[in-house]
Amino acid sequence: MSMDDTQGIRVSKLLAERGLCSRREADAFIERGLVFVDGQRVTQLGTRAAPDAVVTLAPEARATQARQATILLHKPVGYVSAQAEDGHQPAVALVTARTQVAADRQRLQPAHLKGLAPAGRLDIDSTGLLVLTQDGRIARQLIGEDSQVEKEYLVRVDGALDARGLDLLNHGLELDGRKLRPAKVAWANSEQLRFVLREGRKRQIRRMCELVGLRVTGLKRVRIGGVRLGDLPLGKWRFLREGEVF
Repeated sequence: MSMDDTQGIRVSKLLAERGLCSRREADAFIERGLVFVDGQRVTQLGTRAAPDAVVTLAPEARATQARQATILLHKPVGYVSAQAEDGHQPAVALVTARTQVAADRQRLQPAHLKGLAPAGRLDIDSTGLLVLTQDGRIARQLIGEDSQVEKEYLVRVDGALDARGLDLLNHGLELDGRKLRPAKVAWANSEQLRFVLREGRKRQIRRMCELVGLRVTGLKRVRIGGVRLGDLPLGKWRFLREGEVF
């Protein structure tokens, strides 16, 4: 371990890169003396360590993480993902004891709402699966720059789409001067396309469709990684279950 500000990698960055916690959580754990580098307790923010250092969290830190809530919400049209804007309520306003599915074994507590934030966006005119979490590890997994988690959507469209247009949707479009990552786009039925993406640029699917002459009339996210919307009713939510992984 090095205390030199010019050598090594910040311990908080190492913890985040290894998926142990978010950088913000790392700083809080360091301040509480709950982080160890090569067996030595670290308490100084900004401490750096070798790239291959053994970095661990104290049991108390892991217990804190185990109490962090992750919630799956079936967002209706008319709610924004994050902060309230233009008179529209944020999706988190739907997370109440009344809207929790009855089958959940764990019941909502006030502590579950503290710091609960969306891990990814879903536009105001879109519906489907929205993840809200207190867990920085899950937020990083779903919306970090290097995220590889698939998001699947059913998209109702108006307009004609030929084979070339379908090829362009899969691989060959750019937005704002940047090429899009390859997508998987195919007809789900005669009225809906199925999109599987590994990125989430603003209004990406609607803008992709416009580029090939289609107009989106309905958009629903049905899967994030290994977690499906399933039969979760519109406007209702449930906790992420033990064993469910994105």
